[in-house]
Amino acid sequence: MLDDLERLVKKTRSFRRFCQNESIDKAILKRLVNLARLAGSARNVQPLKYMLINEPDQAAQVFSHLAWAGYLHDWPGPQDGERPSAYIICLLDSLISAEADCDLGIATQNILLGATAMGLGGCRIGSISPKLKGILGIADHLKIILVLAIGKPKETVLLEDLGPENDIKYWRDGADQHHVPKRSLTEIIVENSK
Repeated sequence: MLDDLERLVKKTRSFRRFCQNESIDKAILKRLVNLARLAGSARNVQPLKYMLINEPDQAAQVFSHLAWAGYLHDWPGPQDGERPSAYIICLLDSLISAEADCDLGIATQNILLGATAMGLGGCRIGSISPKLKGILGIADHLKIILVLAIGKPKETVLLEDLGPENDIKYWRDGADQHHVPKRSLTEIIVENSK
C-alpha cells in the first residue's frame, strides 16, 4: 500500500503542457474538489471554496491572467493547443477566516493526487492577475489564493538528484523534457544532537 502511494506521489508533478483538446467534465472536477473537502483543515474551519472552469472560452480567459514557470525566463507558457482544458480556482472565504495556508497545501495536494490517479495532471499557479477576480464575477469576500491548471499532460517531467551546484531550479532539455532537481533524503533529515 505504501509503495502504491509512493508511486502516485512520484507521478504527481507540476505539468505545464496539456492536451488542450481533451475536455474535462465538471463531474470530474467536482470529484477532485471532494478530495479537498475531505482533507484536514486547521481548527476544522474549512475556509476554502472552489470555482470550476471547464468551458473553453472561460479557460482561455483564465489562461490569459496567469504567469507560468518563473524559472523558465524565455518561455511564455504553453502555446495554443497545449493549454489546460480546465481550472480549479482556489478561493479563501474571508467571512470564515483570514488565512488558509496549511489548508491550501493539503487541499491542493489531494486534488493533484486525485488528478494523477485519474490519468490527468495539474499545476499550482500563484502568479495571478488581480483582474481575474472581476472577470469571473467573484464576490468581494472571496479571494483568489491559487489556481490549479488541470488537464491531460502532454509532457514528461523527470525527477533527478540535485547537482553539485545545489541548483534547485527546474529546467527543460533540448527534447523539451522538464527536469526537477530534488534534495536527497539524507540532506533533508536532521539528526537529533542529544
